[in-house]
Amino acid sequence: MTPKLPRRHGFFEHYEELVGTWTRRLRNRQQAEDLAHDTFVRVLESDSATVAQPRAYLHQTARNIAVDGYRREDRRGAMESEAIDHSVSSSGDPEHFMQAIQLADSIERALTELPVNCRKVFVWQKIEGLTQAEIAERLGLSKNMVEKYMIRTLRHLRDRLDGLQP
Repeated sequence: MTPKLPRRHGFFEHYEELVGTWTRRLRNRQQAEDLAHDTFVRVLESDSATVAQPRAYLHQTARNIAVDGYRREDRRGAMESEAIDHSVSSSGDPEHFMQAIQLADSIERALTELPVNCRKVFVWQKIEGLTQAEIAERLGLSKNMVEKYMIRTLRHLRDRLDGLQP
């Protein structure tokens, strides 16, 4: 079912085309709809009133979001793989390996307890390697606020994980 969207900005008339294009590329309509949603959110949050070609702008924005997503997944997979390889090679102990998996799960659960901006700052800085200035620009915040989010996140993780570390 296609949502009824207002026709302002000339962007919404391209919704079905955007979803169709990304359904073919991703071979998954749900992921394509999620990507289209993220695209429209980003476009509506930006200064899109000055965009001369809304269709091209939408498709480029969707492409950028998709590439960012793939990069994030690649980095996460590489970090998990590296952590697992390190756990197995450093000790060869299955118990140590399970502790590492449990710690990773605990970190993930603890992060879900935080506000979305805290999670974004943590992931973008610690996993994706972005600077605080880059994160501030992405979120439209001051660098000082990004630093405060990171401090809050690290304190929260420390509090939640204090008893779990071997």
